[in-house]
Amino acid sequence: MAEEWRQYSGRWNLQTQGQAAGAFNWPGAAGPLPTSGKLYAWGRNQSGQLGDGTTVNKSSPVQVGALTTWTSISAGLSFTIAKTTGGTLWAWGDNYYGQLGDGTTANKSSPVQVGALTTWASVASGTAFSIATTTDGKLYAWGYNYGGNLGVGNTTSYSSPVQVGALTTWSKVGAGNYHAVAIKTDGTLWTWGFGEYGVLGQGNTTNYSSPVQVGALTTWSEVSSGFAFILAKTTDGRLYAWGQGDQGKLGQGNTTSYSSPVQIGALTTWNTVAAGKNHSLATATDNTLWAWGPNGYGQLGTSNTTSYSSPVQVGSGTWLGLSPSKESTVAITTDGKLYAWGANDVGQLGDGTTVGKNSPVQIGSLTRWGVTATEPMNTSGYGISD
Repeated sequence: MAEEWRQYSGRWNLQTQGQAAGAFNWPGAAGPLPTSGKLYAWGRNQSGQLGDGTTVNKSSPVQVGALTTWTSISAGLSFTIAKTTGGTLWAWGDNYYGQLGDGTTANKSSPVQVGALTTWASVASGTAFSIATTTDGKLYAWGYNYGGNLGVGNTTSYSSPVQVGALTTWSKVGAGNYHAVAIKTDGTLWTWGFGEYGVLGQGNTTNYSSPVQVGALTTWSEVSSGFAFILAKTTDGRLYAWGQGDQGKLGQGNTTSYSSPVQIGALTTWNTVAAGKNHSLATATDNTLWAWGPNGYGQLGTSNTTSYSSPVQVGSGTWLGLSPSKESTVAITTDGKLYAWGANDVGQLGDGTTVGKNSPVQIGSLTRWGVTATEPMNTSGYGISD
């Protein structure tokens, strides 16, 4: 949704890609990790969301086409959006509501270009819609518009990108079930769409079909959205959450829902954040990995199936990119290795099996992974490697 969403999205999420680009030279990496390359996919494929021209599930990574210029990925519910180094945007998978943005409602099992623009900067996908920014700061949306989640002032669905207002100051985006969130260049945070559980952070559960500001802070730097909750980080390293709080997904030590941002603990050393459908992940500035929320399938990676309502550390590795999905997680270490854990009934872990794992297992032997993504609302995974 950013679940799939998520996000640099999800994942890792699309929302943290810019930050990641500056992290490729962190100690421990075997040379700079790639910022673009080949695109691989695995897991569920009933709507062609793996982009390999079939609708057959895959339990190991398969390359999507022959391009070697992919830079970022975001996945919604059974569909995928990805960007190339040339600034073009491509989509494939389920298209019932026009969420692929190609002007049709026909499913595609191979990438099709979204419009003709070559200035796309970032994109995030929700359940059946996407939002994206351009290099000149404009914001666009398309797909299903239940609750006003496209932000264009109505509830009409669109099968091609439509601009959200006239502003040219949009920077980073995230998408959830039927809601969206974005950060402007001035550090303010904005939300719109279906307001269930207070996910829009407005102190209520009202729907908004146009962007509304969340609080008065001007220091927001990263954002990621789950099914009905949002995680966001400030420039001073604080982490906040709001929305649906069941199963401890807000990291507050309880299962309470909040309609305004609440800080997670007192730490000021959070680095990247990523929300799955219902569980959450974050890295600290020392590259440690932390997780919280439901854990019935081992999706937190804590070597058990115990759920946690506050952040707990995942192993002792050093992590770079995060991509939680429905009930599993994919992540990259600082040395470019790809790991996965959690549910694996359709091969979504990419390890060649359909056996679940409650702690990280390496996917293949490549050590040059640069970007990952998952379908937070579904069970597919994606990665870019050279």
